[in-house]
This record gives sequence, C-alpha cells and structure tokens, in this order.
Amino acid sequence: MISSMTGYGHGEVVREGITAMADVRSVNNRFLEIVTRLPQSLLLRENNLKEVVRNKISRGKVNIAITIEHENQEEIPLRINRSAARAYYKLLTELRKSVNIRSPISLEHLLQFSDVIEIQEADLGSEKEWIVAEKALTEALDGLVTMRMNEGAELKNDMVPRIHLLGRLIDEIEQMSLRRIPEERTRLYARVEQLLQDKSVVDKQRLELELVLLADKLDVTEECVRFRSHNKFFLDAIAGDEAVGRKLNFLQQEMNREANTIGSKSSDAEISQKVVKMKEELEKIREQLQNIE
Repeated sequence: MISSMTGYGHGEVVREGITAMADVRSVNNRFLEIVTRLPQSLLLRENNLKEVVRNKISRGKVNIAITIEHENQEEIPLRINRSAARAYYKLLTELRKSVNIRSPISLEHLLQFSDVIEIQEADLGSEKEWIVAEKALTEALDGLVTMRMNEGAELKNDMVPRIHLLGRLIDEIEQMSLRRIPEERTRLYARVEQLLQDKSVVDKQRLELELVLLADKLDVTEECVRFRSHNKFFLDAIAGDEAVGRKLNFLQQEMNREANTIGSKSSDAEISQKVVKMKEELEKIREQLQNIE
C-alpha cells in the first residue's frame, strides 16, 4: 500500500513518575531528513532516536519534538559542583581584598559561573527517561504512519483511474495510427502521380521505398507497446507494500517521454488532441507523486 509523506503523530507515556510526550510531523522530501528537538537529558540518545524513525519511515522530512516531565521535581538531574563553588569563592575573596571592596560575596555572585550548578553526567541519556521517551516516540510514529497510509490510499484512488484512462487513450491512438498509415501511403502516392504526369519518369521501386520509410516514421506501435508496459508496472507497483515513490516517478517520466514521441510523429489532429489529454493526465499524476514515499 502506497504511503504519503505528509502526516502527524502524537504519543504520551507515563511510567515511574516520568511523563514523555512526543510530537512527530513529516512533509515531502527527496530523502529521509530527521530534525529533532530534545531535552538535555536525551541529547546522547539522538542516534538511537533516529534509528527508531528509520525502521518505520524511508522518505520525508521528519520533525520530532520530545518533552520530559518528572512527577517529583526534586529528581531533576542537577548537582552542585562543590569544588568549583569553593574555588570561585576563594578567587572572589582574593579579588575583593585586592581591590578593597567591603561588600560581602553573595550566592548571586557565585551563580554567575555556569559550572557551579551542572547536569549530572550519569543522567545524560538517562535509561529510565529514554525507555519512556522511546515508547512515546513509537506511539507517535505509529500515528504518523497510519495518517500517511490513509492519505496514500486517497492518492492511489485518484491516480488509478487516471492510469486506466491513459491505457484507453493509448489503445485508441494505436488503432488510429494503424488506420492512418495506408491512408497516408495512398494519399502520398496520388500526390506524386499528380505532380509527375509522365509516369515513365517515376521510379516505382524508389517511391515504394520512400513510402515504406515514411510509414515507419509514422508508426507508433513501439511507443504504444512501451507505454502500456510502463502502465502495467505502475499499477503493479502501486498495489505493492513497499515504498515506491521513486519508482513511480521514473515510470511517469518514461510515459511522458513516450507521449512526446507519439506527438512528434503524428500530424493527425485527432491523435494530437489525445496526446494533449494524455500529457494533462500525466502532469496531474506527477503532482500527486511528489508526496508519495
């Protein structure tokens, strides 16, 4: 089943006093691009997080935001760096004496130094937080994938009838082309005879050869066969379970190329109109394919 690259998912998990919330959004992109916004305690888990995403999504720009809340706020992963605090206090005391400042050193002065209060190394990438966050992320990704698949089903419902219409148009063009070749040969032969009233100077073998070459140029059977082949592969791919966005884009480009060749070979107004209709449908399909994974 084809999948869109646009979607949204939310996950929220509470476990052992830890609440993890994950929001995942995705839009179309040529490749898989993952952008994260994580709390400080999960920064070292970014690679793990991206691996979870890769297991579920193959294309698209994915934005992930995770927040962590603790039921017991006293458990925040911070600590006082006592040695740094004492060193800064001693340094400030010496500075105060050296410049004869009488005001005492306060806590506010010490907090100007960022390393007095620091994140506990043991809590960076906390195992408990990561377990809860991973579950929330998985829940959000499942919601995202479901939404992408639902939108993919809608895109499929739009494209399949267009592909069938293209199949009917190419059949009509082929039949019209086959009927036109002998008509064109007769018309050209009559015109040559009219131009050359003296039939003795007309090399009939040469004339027949030229007409055969002209008929070959007008024949679009090969293009029609290739177009139908691309059509078949397109329908087969769209009915599969793999991510086929790139393959469908390639097939659409090939169908468009065959339609251009048919249009360049044809001098018949009715065939040209049908080629224009084919190109219109192919352009609509191309627009839809921009959002397929």
